Amino acid sequence: MPHLVILYTPNVDARTDMGALCRTLADAMLQVRDEAGRQVFPTGGTRVLAYPAAHYAVADGKGDYAFLYLNLRMASGRSDAVKQGAGDAVLAAAKAHLAPLFEQGLVGLTVQVDESPGQVYDGKHSTLHPHFASQT
Repeated sequence: MPHLVILYTPNVDARTDMGALCRTLADAMLQVRDEAGRQVFPTGGTRVLAYPAAHYAVADGKGDYAFLYLNLRMASGRSDAVKQGAGDAVLAAAKAHLAPLFEQGLVGLTVQVDESPGQVYDGKHSTLHPHFASQT
């Protein structure tokens, strides 16, 4: 561990290189350090897997909306600061890689960090929510 699983709408495939995103995220995870400056995630145990959803519905279905859900699962025992730092690192790397998608269209991105037991981070960045908020 850690394992980062990406579930995404298949319309993302034509808009970005998912293999490159996986590598970028793995590299970001490997750069996470604890309070003593030690690498948090073992290189050999770091995994990033991406799966397009066979079926999906996003928002009201009236547009070609895209969504990516990143779930980082780690073993227990790390400090809250390390968990936050890992989530922030994954979110920042994903946002940087996906910036052209956010500029081109309506995309949702969620990063969650889970530790046994329970969720410890829920970071989001989306152009969907502001789009729909402006319609009300």
